[in-house]
Amino acid sequence: MGRLGDWRQRRQHNRRRSLWRDALGRLLRNRAALLASVLLLLILLLVTAGPLLSPWDAEIPDWDKASMPPDLSSRHWFGTDAIGRDLFVRVLEGGRVSLLVALLATLVSLVIGVSYGAVAGYFGGRLDAMMMRLVDILYAMPFLFFVILLMVIFQRNILLIFIAIGAINWLDMARIVRGQTMSLRHRGFVQAAEAIGVQPGFIISRHIVPNLLGVVVVYATLTIPQIMLMESFLSFLGLGVQEPATSLGALVSDGAQEMQTAPWTLLFPASLLALTLFCFNFIGDGLRDALDPREHL
Repeated sequence: MGRLGDWRQRRQHNRRRSLWRDALGRLLRNRAALLASVLLLLILLLVTAGPLLSPWDAEIPDWDKASMPPDLSSRHWFGTDAIGRDLFVRVLEGGRVSLLVALLATLVSLVIGVSYGAVAGYFGGRLDAMMMRLVDILYAMPFLFFVILLMVIFQRNILLIFIAIGAINWLDMARIVRGQTMSLRHRGFVQAAEAIGVQPGFIISRHIVPNLLGVVVVYATLTIPQIMLMESFLSFLGLGVQEPATSLGALVSDGAQEMQTAPWTLLFPASLLALTLFCFNFIGDGLRDALDPREHL
């Protein structure tokens, strides 16, 4: 009996590994997702190490070089802004801030959403009804009301603000995970674990959540660009990153005011923002197709 149990465990492990290996193979055959992955990796490397390639500081103005157009000979590769700061360095640092806050907010959103949805879907009944009514109430709340409230509470600390935004942005993830958990709740491996007396917390963490990784990963790649757009919207309204720090949204907002006289101040940050969003969306589509077995029956 022990050997039979070990054989079954090895078979399940190999099957799971082969499923992920097949998904990786399908993802690599998706040219759009593969190209987007390479571009996103280059963007991450550039926003991390790119400012080291330039001798200019992102926060020190130079009034003698205000609103200079792009010029490779002067090493102002993207030109300068209205007060003479190098736009190349500011765009890269803005991209790093935007990606950082989007990743942190997405992580917080996934932790809360997956935990909340898995508990609601597994236990069901009155607990599920109460938890989902809370989700419905939060859906009805205006988003800008939460943003203004967070600005008052955290005094424009950008890191805490976007962690708090991630704590609000978990509603969709909770609903998705709840639905998937309810379908897994009646699967044989879950019922077998319950029959031998495994605790609910262990079942959720070791049997339910690992089987939701495909959905969670796909949703994460789609949540990151959503948070980046949210950050751009808030910065455009003056509620996001404040001077002297910057982000892609703040740079787009500044560039929109100077687009008549210095269009490059809008072109470069908007292009980097759009390219990053396209990369995440193509990767998300590729992961969705690769991890959905119904697409390859």
